[in-house]
Amino acid sequence: MSATRPAAPDADRHLALVGARRRDREACRAALALPPLLLPVIAAHRRLRGPYTVAGTLLRAVVPDALERHPELVAAHEVELLTVAPELRDLVPATRETLTSLAVPEERTRFYSRWRTLRIAHGLMEFLRDLLAVDGFGPRTLVVDDLDRADPTDQEFMAVLLRRMDPAVLTVVVQSTARLLEPVPRDPWVEPGTPAGEDLPALLRGCRRVEAVPTEPASSEAVPGGPASSEAVPDEAVPDEAAADAAALRARAARYVTGDATDDDPGALDAYQRLPLDERRRLHDQRADELVAAAEPSLALGAIPYHREHGSDPVGTGAPALAHAMDTCMLLGFYDATIDFCERGRALVDWEQRPDLWWQFTSKMPTSLSALGRAEEAEAICDEARAQTTKPVIHIQCAYATSMLYTRHREPTRRDHQRALAWINEAIAMASLLPDPRLRAFNTVFHHNGLALIEGHRGRPHAALELVTAGLAELDRELGPDEHHLHRSVLRHNRAQVLTGLGRLDEALEEYRAVLAVDPSYPEYHFDLGNLLRRMGREQEALEAYERALRLGPPFPEVFYNRGDVRNAAGDVEGALADFGYVLELDPGFVDAYVNRAGIRLDLEDVDGAERDALAGLKREPGNAYLRAVLGHVHAAREEHTAAREAFDRALAADPDLVAALCGRAAVAHQLGDADTALADLRHAVELAPDDPGVRYNHAFALRSAGRWDAALAELDIAAELLPDDPDVLAAREECRAEAAAGR
Repeated sequence: MSATRPAAPDADRHLALVGARRRDREACRAALALPPLLLPVIAAHRRLRGPYTVAGTLLRAVVPDALERHPELVAAHEVELLTVAPELRDLVPATRETLTSLAVPEERTRFYSRWRTLRIAHGLMEFLRDLLAVDGFGPRTLVVDDLDRADPTDQEFMAVLLRRMDPAVLTVVVQSTARLLEPVPRDPWVEPGTPAGEDLPALLRGCRRVEAVPTEPASSEAVPGGPASSEAVPDEAVPDEAAADAAALRARAARYVTGDATDDDPGALDAYQRLPLDERRRLHDQRADELVAAAEPSLALGAIPYHREHGSDPVGTGAPALAHAMDTCMLLGFYDATIDFCERGRALVDWEQRPDLWWQFTSKMPTSLSALGRAEEAEAICDEARAQTTKPVIHIQCAYATSMLYTRHREPTRRDHQRALAWINEAIAMASLLPDPRLRAFNTVFHHNGLALIEGHRGRPHAALELVTAGLAELDRELGPDEHHLHRSVLRHNRAQVLTGLGRLDEALEEYRAVLAVDPSYPEYHFDLGNLLRRMGREQEALEAYERALRLGPPFPEVFYNRGDVRNAAGDVEGALADFGYVLELDPGFVDAYVNRAGIRLDLEDVDGAERDALAGLKREPGNAYLRAVLGHVHAAREEHTAAREAFDRALAADPDLVAALCGRAAVAHQLGDADTALADLRHAVELAPDDPGVRYNHAFALRSAGRWDAALAELDIAAELLPDDPDVLAAREECRAEAAAGR
């Protein structure tokens, strides 16, 4: 199909199609003039396949063909594709496994950041965009229904599509009830300052909104005697009619279960609820068996555990199904789903009757809640577990989890490293009493690593280094060489970080090289290595490390930001602009990228562009001194000296030591005839940046203007030492020498 096909009348923007019932939304959409469907309507209900129900359905439909025609594109997004659609593992080779992804559950000591799913969403969006581009398709439409009932991973993915996908390429139609468009109030349980991520309701409110008119249900949907029927079944119904009605009710209920209980028609739910409990359970058992036979891993995160927990043996088969889904989601970083499965599992069992099963569902909650910024709830779970049992292993785990809450997961002003120290010491003390020497050794090392983190936060890096180093030696002594590869790599990475903080950069570099030798596909290690190399002045090697990090996983804004900094310092202005622009495409709230891009635009005399960046950044961080200084330079370039002075004043009110603002205000003060302010600002700037030849030169200029030739000459002598071949510095110095000699 030609890529020049004209857009359909209703495809100029993404659509939010709102209606109370699915049938209403479908009828409304059928009347719209939209581009052809990319694939049939995708049902988003998380009960179907759990996390990434939408994204997985989309990928299973398009990847097999894409692999034949564009294998390089599939390979570039391998991590995202296999995370979201595990069924593709038979087709797409897994070449970027890490020690984290390969670790057996009992050796998993590192868990993904909650933001990994957002990175995955961006990678999926770019895969889809690029696939449509290389195939030269004309406009297409993607329709997703029931998004209000989707897992947060799918809602995040759809938010990224709505924000970044060009509707002229792919028109996204989100069908849901109106509640999905309502602003989400701040969750009081979430730690203050926790980033919110994509704002799906706001993005949907920015789409073209279409309201679906309610329609009457088809006559075949009516349930005898139910709320959707036109009349109740009379008591004197003849036996044949009663039997037919009962058969119709059972058939409707069976369809409801076969649809994985996602039908939003009240009549379907009514038919299901009117069946005897044993018959409902039998239907769930049958459906679960069918889904298990399909052997599709994603079903085990949605419909299978749902049917098992509602089947004939909720504890015997339902709890294991929920536990499998919980463990899988935990390992993949799907923390909202993990908590959901934990809560559902805890609802099936209690501490007194099934303590081991209860703890299995409880133990994953503190980590998952902490990852989502819900530290108060995480601590409450730990307190609950402590009150229920005297088992040492449970108390050890809860003590460790609580220590991490107070040193890492709480909002910075609410952290308490002393309390964290008390809890980690309790964990270490109990671990030292474990009877199994190998278990005792691992637990001691693991918790000493937590103690090292706390010591680092307490400003005791040497103590942290000793703990990590001793832990590595202990693992080597007590465990076999094939055990706990992941945690050994974590310890070496932590050692590298502590060494970096201590300024022992060559030793840190050795540690990073050692970590990467055993875990070469973990992107964050390459990112940290790049940062170290940059600090060592090895910019080209840093760039290479950043680029390896980018190749190994989904988009990572911080890597592009740091690469942009290196490119800018190396004179690759276009590359730096591209990197900072891409950072802001991924994360419009990344204020430092606005700062850096605005600075480059000022250097390029793109005053309007610099102003746009400054204003956009200030919307997100009104007190940012750097952006206030950018506005000052913008006004100065336009010779709006009063406005420039005001902007620089506001910048320096926020940060009195900001050299760029001091120099900028000094220049404006000079223009306004305020020599005292100009000299005072530049004198302070020299104190802050004594090795900056530009600051020295500007200070000399102000001194010359005040007739202080000897002082100006002294400044220019220093500037010439710092920048010996600069013609402006040399010319100014000669002028000062002449004036000083003339005794002026």
